[in-house]
Amino acid sequence: MRFFSTLFFFAFTISFYAQNNNKQVLFTVDEDPVYASEFIRVFNKNLDLVKDESQKDVDAYLKLFVSYKLKLKEAKTLGFDTMPKYKRELSNYKSQLAKNYLTDNKVTDALVNEAYERTTNEVNASHILIRIDENASPKDTLVAYNDLLKLRGRVIDEGYKAVQKEVHNGKTIYAEDLGYFSGFKMVYPFENAAYNTSIGEVSLPFRTQFGYHIVKVFDKRKSRGQREVAHIMINLDKEDAESRIQDIYKKLEQGEDFEPLAKQFSEDKSTSTKGGKLSPFSSGELRSQEFEDQAFSIEEEGVYTKPFKSNFGWHIMKLIKKIETPPFQDMKSTLEAKVKRDSRSKLISTSRINKLKERYAISNVDKDLAYFTSILNNEFYKSKWKTPESFQPEKAFVTIEKKQFTYKDFADFLIKSQRRNKKQLPLNKIVENTYNAFLEEKMLAYQEENLEFENEDFANILGEYRDGLLLFDLMENEIWKAAANDSVAVQEFFNANKTNYFFNERVDAVVASSAKKKDINKVAKLLKNGITIEEIKSIVNTEDQVHVIFTSGLMDAKHQALPKGFSFKKGVSKVFTHNDSFVVVKVNEILPKTQKTFEEAKGKVSSDFQDAKEKKWLVDLENKYKVTIHQDVLTTVKSKLNKD
Repeated sequence: MRFFSTLFFFAFTISFYAQNNNKQVLFTVDEDPVYASEFIRVFNKNLDLVKDESQKDVDAYLKLFVSYKLKLKEAKTLGFDTMPKYKRELSNYKSQLAKNYLTDNKVTDALVNEAYERTTNEVNASHILIRIDENASPKDTLVAYNDLLKLRGRVIDEGYKAVQKEVHNGKTIYAEDLGYFSGFKMVYPFENAAYNTSIGEVSLPFRTQFGYHIVKVFDKRKSRGQREVAHIMINLDKEDAESRIQDIYKKLEQGEDFEPLAKQFSEDKSTSTKGGKLSPFSSGELRSQEFEDQAFSIEEEGVYTKPFKSNFGWHIMKLIKKIETPPFQDMKSTLEAKVKRDSRSKLISTSRINKLKERYAISNVDKDLAYFTSILNNEFYKSKWKTPESFQPEKAFVTIEKKQFTYKDFADFLIKSQRRNKKQLPLNKIVENTYNAFLEEKMLAYQEENLEFENEDFANILGEYRDGLLLFDLMENEIWKAAANDSVAVQEFFNANKTNYFFNERVDAVVASSAKKKDINKVAKLLKNGITIEEIKSIVNTEDQVHVIFTSGLMDAKHQALPKGFSFKKGVSKVFTHNDSFVVVKVNEILPKTQKTFEEAKGKVSSDFQDAKEKKWLVDLENKYKVTIHQDVLTTVKSKLNKD
């Protein structure tokens, strides 16, 4: 319930923050205007998302939209927009969202193209790593580099395996086989080295945050693409799971079709009605390595596996289709998101900073850096440096556009950077590096702070989240927690509405299923003669041949095994055609429609209680806040929407 309500709110929370001189007020909520332009955008945006046809009617949709605005008004009246948690979550989202807008598209596109090439090709490589700290001195860095050069020569002369066996200690030197990998599986400098090294070659030493590496490339190949498969699954919690899957396998071996068997017997409810078919997947996408390995091991389409066990159950899998690597355009958006999260994004940020330096008016005085160099001392290397007594904290240091930063701002930045300056760099170099980092950070922050006023699309999306988050907090406080916190009220609601909660009529039955009608006719005759199920199994099935599969237990009219339109009647039914097979049903007992206890109906009761509470609450809001709809504007809106 909560999930769908949240989706509903996010679908409606569209706000427009750019100026528009031609706004018409569609309605007001206690004098707060809601503009026709906003309603039209919301209606058009969500038209294809709404499944309920009644909500596509303008009047019906307007009613929902007014309710949404009433809730938003109540949330602000109660001060939910001032809550620290709300502000914190909104700030975090704003920062995350801004990343999609604060980028250099030209550099991003180049990296996305490179990423596509690398995700569609795999490299088989090994490496040797000499670990050194990121802040190691130039002397130590040079030693590691030269040691690795010597190891590279040995790998070329002696072979990788011989060197690996001798030098790997798992502490300071690592010599590891990496197998096949593709783009985004390694840190970017390592990925670059691997893809830029030819097969059979050994790279020159290169640096990552772990230390210095060399990489030996053994092979390169196209990635394996995707697989589309269907499966039949029996849950592990069944005592006879293995024997049941073996029975199904025997039926396949006897020539029965995969799809009907999946429809009848697969216990993966998300796929059984589709004949066991799964959506296409590629390497690494599934939570079961056993399942993935089986999928990629089938060579020919239409071939099925022997029964195998995964962490989910017993399966038989059939390969439907091998799918080649998708075209670039199909993967572009996914790759772009990965690029922006990856270390290669530093290339994008560097380009962005250079453009901001050209775009923004930045004023500073070079002599200020000389001043800061003069007040630094050896205490800085010990992370104990402080500003001197003569320091003037409010003195202007640098200005970005109209935003002024002071001496104190830069001094604080220097103090924080003490922990990161482990290298014994000259003090003037430390000041220069820290100033560059300070200026970059402040420029990026300035751009992000002003993005909502510079980019209309960003403002709209941020508005969606701002209001959606606000309404989520309101609903959680006013409605959703009610069922959990007021068990007495929920129990009373159940007592007042007991007739809504019941078990439908069910049968205690046995369903026999077979691809051959003659086998089911035989079973029907045996059932009518009172022969037990175990005896019938021994008659119609053998150790090597499974002709009939039996399903037994309590079933309602919608049960997977029962044919559509099956009438509940004690005794043996006629033979039905169901899921491309023949079935006969023996009904042992009919269980009438019965009242559920509170515990049996608790989930549905809680959901219904929340719905009823929300309806009453909306009536209270309508009485609390005056809503005035401008009918002339509504007529214009309807005319425009009907034309569109």
